[in-house]
Amino acid sequence: MNRNKTNNLRKKINKDNIILIFLLVMLIILALFSITLGRYGIPFKTVYTTIKDVVFGNLAIDSKEASVIFIIRIPRIIMAIIVGASLSVAGAAYQGMFKNPMVSPDLLGVAAGASVGACIGLLLSLNSIEVQILAFVSGLIAVLLVMLISSAVSQTGSNNLLTLVLSGTVISSLCTAVTSLIKYIADTETKLPEITFWLMGSLAKTGAWKNVIVLLIMFLIGAIPLYFLRWKINVMAFGEEEAQTMGIDTKKLRIIIITCSTLLTASSVATCGVIGWVGLVVPHISRFLVGPNYLKLLPCSMLAGGLFMLLVDTVARNLTAGEIPLGILTSIIGAPVFIYMLFKGRKAWS
Repeated sequence: MNRNKTNNLRKKINKDNIILIFLLVMLIILALFSITLGRYGIPFKTVYTTIKDVVFGNLAIDSKEASVIFIIRIPRIIMAIIVGASLSVAGAAYQGMFKNPMVSPDLLGVAAGASVGACIGLLLSLNSIEVQILAFVSGLIAVLLVMLISSAVSQTGSNNLLTLVLSGTVISSLCTAVTSLIKYIADTETKLPEITFWLMGSLAKTGAWKNVIVLLIMFLIGAIPLYFLRWKINVMAFGEEEAQTMGIDTKKLRIIIITCSTLLTASSVATCGVIGWVGLVVPHISRFLVGPNYLKLLPCSMLAGGLFMLLVDTVARNLTAGEIPLGILTSIIGAPVFIYMLFKGRKAWS
């Protein structure tokens, strides 16, 4: 009997590893394919020779093809992958900590809270670092308010899940009202169009390598602790009392998870606006692929999130002559996918 269990476990681990490798290969293929696509189409062969010539110093980076590849497309592709991975990991971590598959950065008010800080930063024409700091602080305040309200109301005997959802809805609505106020007082010729377009989500104005490096640093600061704590998130998913009996400081762990997840969400929102559904749908898709074990679920969410966002961004900049805001596409894709998973996905969570 034990030998059968061991064999089944080995098969499961092998299957999960194959899925992770498959996602990584798909991500690389899509990234290479995405470099060739755009208003200025570049064949694969030209991409290869241009990259080779620039790397070996035979071609200046300010030549036409090299500029498109190195200054516009590669930074944008990396940015899309990081944003997708950040939102997905944050969503998966929140769901494990709150033991609730319905939780996401959007539902907890983090995205709406971060939007307030980022909008203030755009209104005041602050630099990207200052905008990210404001977004992080306001996102953190929003999620703390949700937890405080939920905790206070739950002590009166109300349903925990319902209270959490309602608290998140209230704080999100409040943040949306503040964002609307900022738009109301913004200059209609300059700041209002900038804030409105940014709120719909876009990687069109994410800048070049400087912003990529900043976002990558934020991602590493937020994702690395979560990656190394993923077995503790597993234990937290069983319940706080079980975690405490295993010697885990649940209070400290909650603070770390909330801080890291909020940093991941806020840095993404500050960089490319509000992109909904990614933090909710991608962790669910990942559970279908590798199950609820966070040892595999978290890396799977990173890869699947990066793949999903890169695919959406590639479609957004190639489907029409103009560029479709990312938030519109993720909502169109995310809503029906999530409804389907509501019918099919109960076993994957349990």
